[in-house]
Order: sequence, then C-alpha cells, then structure tokens
Amino acid sequence: MDNWTDVATVAELPPGSRRVVDVDGTLVAVFNLAGAYHAIEDTCPHDRGELASGTLEGEEIVCPRHGARFSVISGRSASPLAYQALQVMEVRVADGMIQVRDPRWA
Repeated sequence: MDNWTDVATVAELPPGSRRVVDVDGTLVAVFNLAGAYHAIEDTCPHDRGELASGTLEGEEIVCPRHGARFSVISGRSASPLAYQALQVMEVRVADGMIQVRDPRWA
C-alpha cells in the first residue's frame, strides 16, 4: 500500500491556487506554484493556527495570525517569528489527479 490521497484534478487546482485536504487526519495545504505542486502541513508551528488562508507571496505563505513566513517548497521558516520548519509532503500527479502522501508512509 502506498497511501496516496487524491487532492484534486489538475484542472481543479490551476496555477496560483491552493486547497486544504485531510490526509489521514492531518490537514494539508496543497499549492500550485506556476504548474508545480507543493504540499505542507496546514499548521503554523508557532501557535498551531492554520496557514492556508494566509497571503501567498512568491513561494512563501504568510501566517494570517502573526505574520511568520514559510516556504511552501522546503517548509523552512523565512521569519524570526517562527524557528521550526513546516512538514512537507510528497506530491505527484497520476492519471490527471494530484495526490499527496502522508510522510509517515513514505
């Protein structure tokens, strides 16, 4: 079993968009950055708030609660407000379906 979770069809997640999905009990934010798909756990490590509703600036998501910035590609913090990186999930496209894999099963 490879534990991939369907997120959306390629047509449903156009460049510049995002979607939050439940992957085995974990909320995951999936982004389409210029045709490349990236997925992070949708939880700020600073205060456990959600991130996906924050502003996307280039490859960085800005936490809507306190302004910390994180790369949606690497998960690294780009702000002194948060030191811990985000969990990054593996993403693939299979038969036109965007899928993410829970890192516990990677």
